[in-house]
Amino acid sequence: MSTLKEEALRYHSEGRKGKIEVVPTKPCYTARELSLAYTPGVAEPCREIARNDDDVYNYTAKGNLVAVVSNGTAVLGLGDIGPHAGKPVMEGKGVLFKRFADIDVFDIEINTKDPKELIKAVQLLEPTFGGINLEDIKAPECFEIEEELIRTMNIPVFHDDQHGTAIISCAALINAAEIAGKELKDLKIVVSGAGASAISCCNMYIAAGASRENISMFDSKGHINKKRNDLNKYKEQFAQEVVYNDLADAMKGADVFIGLSKGNVVSKEMVQSMAKNPIVFAMANPDPEITYDDAIEARSDVIMATGRSDYPNQVNNVLGFPFIFRGALDVRARKINQEMKMAAVKALAKLAKEKVPEVVLHAYGGKEFSFGPEYIIPKPFDPRVLWYVAPAVAKAAMDTGVARKPIEDFEAYKEQLQERLGFSTEIVRVMLHKARKSPKKIVYAEGEEEKIIRAAHSVYEENIGLPVLLGNESVIKSKIKELEYDEKIFEIIDPENSNKLEKYAEAFYKKRQRKGVTPRDARQMMKQPNYFGAMMVEMGDADALLSGLTSHYPQTIRPALQCIGVKEGFKIVSGMYIVIIKRKIFFFADTTVNVDPTAEQLAEIAISAAETVKVFDLTPKIAMLSFSNFGSAPSPQSRKVAEAVRIVKEKRPDLLIDGEMQADTAVVPERLESEFPFSDLKGGANVLIFPNLDAGNISYKLLQRLTDATVIGPILMGMKKPVHVLQRGDTVRDIINMTAIAAVEAENKK
Repeated sequence: MSTLKEEALRYHSEGRKGKIEVVPTKPCYTARELSLAYTPGVAEPCREIARNDDDVYNYTAKGNLVAVVSNGTAVLGLGDIGPHAGKPVMEGKGVLFKRFADIDVFDIEINTKDPKELIKAVQLLEPTFGGINLEDIKAPECFEIEEELIRTMNIPVFHDDQHGTAIISCAALINAAEIAGKELKDLKIVVSGAGASAISCCNMYIAAGASRENISMFDSKGHINKKRNDLNKYKEQFAQEVVYNDLADAMKGADVFIGLSKGNVVSKEMVQSMAKNPIVFAMANPDPEITYDDAIEARSDVIMATGRSDYPNQVNNVLGFPFIFRGALDVRARKINQEMKMAAVKALAKLAKEKVPEVVLHAYGGKEFSFGPEYIIPKPFDPRVLWYVAPAVAKAAMDTGVARKPIEDFEAYKEQLQERLGFSTEIVRVMLHKARKSPKKIVYAEGEEEKIIRAAHSVYEENIGLPVLLGNESVIKSKIKELEYDEKIFEIIDPENSNKLEKYAEAFYKKRQRKGVTPRDARQMMKQPNYFGAMMVEMGDADALLSGLTSHYPQTIRPALQCIGVKEGFKIVSGMYIVIIKRKIFFFADTTVNVDPTAEQLAEIAISAAETVKVFDLTPKIAMLSFSNFGSAPSPQSRKVAEAVRIVKEKRPDLLIDGEMQADTAVVPERLESEFPFSDLKGGANVLIFPNLDAGNISYKLLQRLTDATVIGPILMGMKKPVHVLQRGDTVRDIINMTAIAAVEAENKK
């Protein structure tokens, strides 16, 4: 048994069998919740829907639920293997819907080969689902089934085997033709395969501008021409007057080869016989009609795509169906029409020309790619596809009158789509919006780092701030050139050669002259980016400093403390992380600085955290954590926490705080209210203050690694001016988010 086979069988069989499960979206742990989820409370939404049928979208999951329907007659490259054997594929389709577009799926396998029976079965499912994805149904029955369901049903019906490859490959063809310097209408196209996918692909190419007369299609019996009398009505549309002896004959002088048949039917010689800058889409799986290596070896000017992920330009249906359904569901479209499909084509073609973000490069091993022969369509793991394609599809539905719930604000819709995948979070978007209102000058001490340059570029482009890069000027400019950015948008400063060096050194010396620093020391320290950057902020030449991507935490925080210092009224700085889990937001402090804080220091950390949380437009509800609940386990450690609570209440009676309490007491409102009704902390806490660095650091790192929690930070609290320490593994998006937080903090301090 091959390694791949073993891994695949183990993947599907270990633990919970299969790949999907049903998870409730509402709590059902108490008698009260049970009475709401089912009888008697469930009667209320039933009555509302009975009065107004459209309310089914408000009170049930219908609007985000798609059926993946198959009879197993054309499963992948396996053929007619039946509904049971096809079920793993349908479950897999459900995983892709959820992973890429947050759409819920039930897979429905139907045990019939009779098109009329299958049509009737799907029609009867309409009350349950918001959309129908037909899958792996053989041609020509699939055409009849889809046509009749679209005609008779009032929800979107989409046969992905027909239209998925058509949409993705059409986007690729548009871009490939542009690179080759050719017009779609002039392309001589040869197609190997005449099934559902091939016919749909050709129809899509024609809709995009290709000429039907220039398409030569081959089925298993040869060239489709008007002398044949064995053609169904779908193949007849592509019958030509000219007759080609075989595929090799047709490919002589052809501009495009489209492969949707079987492996190894195209030779190097056939590719060599094609026109200048030939376009070869060999999309048979797992073995293409000609391998990528053979095609490249045959012609250096070939523009090549396959269905495989291990070569450039993968034509992968996952670039289409999740996002097409997302857009259709979000406007409650009655159908998915040709205009919506073409909108998806154009959105994908456009996205391939955009600068590729770091998050995509990271997903593909850090390899650089940009629009050209080896990058004509977006990568499947490019998260931007969601908010490029879905809005385009939704708008096309609105423009063609099939949308029942139009979108009024497409910018807000785009942000909602980003939130669905956790690409951005509500709390970060608040910071981004605030930062854009008054962009600040942000200095990056590690300006030579590629991630920093990429983040700084986005910060400028998104109007979040004005970036200043510290480091060797020639190194930074060289990297900016490699990334094809405009260096004019960056302010680049080499501390060693800056005309501000002496001024900063003198100011620093005055601060530290009685703390062991000599003038010579001050000058040497100002040559270090962390010191120079901190003094820029202190002297008002920048608004905030970010550093730490390549250094240890103390190497960043020590210069900041020496140059800038702690804000008035505070004695210590502390660190906080934002932890977002299951759409709930928590603030963890102190997680990075103070090893074993005293009661007074804990109180100060709590007050700092509360003030920081307010910046995010949230009301801080503070729980001071311990292993004890309100004196249940008295000890020096728990008494320290209780004393910190007393100090905060005395200093800041306006803050909502309580403790000492255990972590689960703090975050489970029902427990807090039932067992400790005297507590003022109703509804649970959102700010968790840990008794020492061990507890805080361990807690956030475990959540970060063992759950799907999003962790943002660390946010350095208590500084006189904004300084934030990056983590070594931070992505470009992490750096951008921290920049926005720093910019807003700078505006608030101002």
